Amino acid sequence: MRERIDLFCIFCIVLVLSSCGKKIITEKAPLENIKIQLAKLAPVYLTCDISYLPAEERQVIKLLVKAAQEIDPIFLQQVYKENPAILKELEESKNPDDKAYHEFFKIMFGPWNRLDEDRPLINNMPKPPGANYYPTDLTKDDFNRWLAEHPEDRAALENNFTMIRRQGDNLVAIPYSQFFKKQLEPVSDLLNKAAEITLDPTLKKYLRSRAAALLSNDFYQSDMDWMDMAGDIEFVLGPYEVYEDNLFGYKAAFESFVCVVDHEESEKLKQIGNYLDDMEKNLPIPDVYKNFQRGSSSPIKVVNEIFTAGDTKAGIQTTAFNLPNDERVREAKGSKKVMLKNVMNAKFEKCWIPIVHTVLADKDMKRVSFEGYFNHTLMHEISHGLGPGTITVNGTKTTVNRELEELYSTIEECKADVLGLYNTQFLIDKKIFPQSLEETLYASNLGGMFRSIRFGIGEAHGGGVAIQLNYYLESGAFRTENDGRFSVNDRRMKDAVRNLARELLLIQATGDYEGAKNLIAKYRTVRPEVQAALEKVKDVPIDIRPFYPIEKEIG
Repeated sequence: MRERIDLFCIFCIVLVLSSCGKKIITEKAPLENIKIQLAKLAPVYLTCDISYLPAEERQVIKLLVKAAQEIDPIFLQQVYKENPAILKELEESKNPDDKAYHEFFKIMFGPWNRLDEDRPLINNMPKPPGANYYPTDLTKDDFNRWLAEHPEDRAALENNFTMIRRQGDNLVAIPYSQFFKKQLEPVSDLLNKAAEITLDPTLKKYLRSRAAALLSNDFYQSDMDWMDMAGDIEFVLGPYEVYEDNLFGYKAAFESFVCVVDHEESEKLKQIGNYLDDMEKNLPIPDVYKNFQRGSSSPIKVVNEIFTAGDTKAGIQTTAFNLPNDERVREAKGSKKVMLKNVMNAKFEKCWIPIVHTVLADKDMKRVSFEGYFNHTLMHEISHGLGPGTITVNGTKTTVNRELEELYSTIEECKADVLGLYNTQFLIDKKIFPQSLEETLYASNLGGMFRSIRFGIGEAHGGGVAIQLNYYLESGAFRTENDGRFSVNDRRMKDAVRNLARELLLIQATGDYEGAKNLIAKYRTVRPEVQAALEKVKDVPIDIRPFYPIEKEIG
């Protein structure tokens, strides 16, 4: 009997040891392919002068960067349940070739290529539509069937800040504060430490309320406090965008920005916030659909990015953001538009200019400017806060996001782009922007589309751009010249922008899922002439890859 027990123990030990050494990575794309993908991102060092800040605020910035660094592993886990194991295997690999795969994995936050329709380059499996927010095998029908049978679970399961898991035969919602408790507790501590040091009372208030929110899963008050920040440091950390959830578009991904405010540039744009109601009134839809319930605070800030983390750092880099997304906060205070000037400058120089010199006709190439790019990006962010938000469908109060589900992100990004042009023209006509901006606006926008569509049309921003590009080509606002380059007809462009804006806004106002689906099916495609132009710029970097010197300072 004893001999049998000893043999069994030995067998168990061997089994455990063999399972511990089990490889998560079963196959990889050729190394040359990985190097090609890495070459599509131009290295850029992002920093700014903070020497003029008081010593206390410089110390606060370092604490905030440390807090933001903790967001990367949280988002990595939100993307895919096997991500931590894949990362560990790459980090511990003795194969020198795996350095490139490790680099690629960290940029993409997973084994899928975000620059190419999420194609897998490490392990050959498709990306789960619901990322790691839901059980991998959960379908939309499964989820909706459960809600139909258990309506009391709807609020928790559809909540932006819960992870969905199975417990036996049941679906349960686990709050982020519980699911990521071990990761969020040290982040909360760092925010509280920074709050004790900062001399800025508005930042102090936000840091304390956000530290509490991370542990309570209630972000409302801290979002309200974030709207009131008025000092030199612009910082945000938490779950916001829903792009990663391609199953329903419900679940928010963690991200963070650590920035320093450019007060002089911000002051120049401050007056635009006074025209939000005028822009809402000017929207090309019936008045019954216009939204005057959102707050009118809506500060606009120009900042320089010191560090970023999580969702916003994955693949393509953010140039501006408009937060919060909570409609309750937007109705009370509006939303804050933050322009990342050093990021925008880097993209313009490394990616934008080489593309427009190749794809635009001479007459339009000469009209491209950073001013046109910057102002359209600004108005894109402002336009996120305009139009339908909370809506009524079949007598029930709901939101655009809830009704359009996984289609929401593409429609919303497309809307913001189109209204960005529409509202810029409105402010030019009102003489808020100089008349000279009209000369560069539409040509700069056309050039920028060929940069954005390279992100992949399956991605929300790239898909939204594909819709616009095809719509404008169909309407004659854009045309292909004999040499294959593209030109813009400004007069037709104004009409096309208005018409497309109306279609998008009505889809949102009525919560028209089928209308959104049909619009995307018709226009989210790449025409042969567009593909030919993209081939000509295939060696131009698609985007930048930021490096942050401050990380070396904090160790």
